[in-house]
Amino acid sequence: MAPAPEATVRHVPSTDGVTLAVHDLGGDGPLVLLCHPTGFLGMTWAPFAAHLADVAHCVALDFRGHGDSTAPASLDLAWSGMCDDVLAVVDHLGGGPLLGAGHSMGGAALLMAEQRRPGTFSRLWLYEPIVFPRAEGAPAGPNPLAEGARRRRPVFPSRDAAYENFASKPPLDVLDPAALRAYVDHGLRDEPDGTVRLKCEPEVEARTFDGGMAHRTFDHLGEVTVEVTVAMSGDGGPPAQVAPLVAEALPAGRLERHPGLTHFGPMEDPAATAAAARAALGLG
Repeated sequence: MAPAPEATVRHVPSTDGVTLAVHDLGGDGPLVLLCHPTGFLGMTWAPFAAHLADVAHCVALDFRGHGDSTAPASLDLAWSGMCDDVLAVVDHLGGGPLLGAGHSMGGAALLMAEQRRPGTFSRLWLYEPIVFPRAEGAPAGPNPLAEGARRRRPVFPSRDAAYENFASKPPLDVLDPAALRAYVDHGLRDEPDGTVRLKCEPEVEARTFDGGMAHRTFDHLGEVTVEVTVAMSGDGGPPAQVAPLVAEALPAGRLERHPGLTHFGPMEDPAATAAAARAALGLG
């Protein structure tokens, strides 16, 4: 199985002593910043970016603690830091306004960046951004996503063994083979004993899930005046349920439905979601 394509990597400083890996995925046209979900990394956007190469120049970052970016020494992974990372990359690229596409946590981080610094983006395409209304009186207790992340298997005998493991069972069995291959090729590091290990350690992934519980981005969606397309899957999960509320709360929000996809949409069907983003971002 052929490895995912390589990309030029730049290293960009962010807050909290973090150094970000920023992957230039190539293409011709306006810059589009691509922001990944919790537990993934910038290179998983490579198959999606390939479908935009004729109309856009795509750049994808690894958020703090993910991929080849470093984590804060404190392991504080509150999503305000993800917002810092977006703005650090935008500044490195010469400042806004840019176009942006984000998936899950990445979508939330793009909205947070636009709220903090209006005019950073001219248009956004967001696939099920994790932006929930404040749940007054919500039950306290462990975050099931974080607890699940802590139970993840971190080490595999080889990349091919990791690929077969992920491809054979939920949730990653729905990923397009090229996207899964990019995750395996770029999301695991070689160990001295010949095994491979997840770059985003289970505890880092868990703390990132926990870090997304406190942000109040939904409360300030009215401040985001740029055009935002909020894409939703048909899987009925909480991110899909809240997507219409996010679109409605945005002054220039628009809801886009992908009934045949799950929460992993951009990695599940890169061609279809890239076509949707192309239209939403005005890329022709």
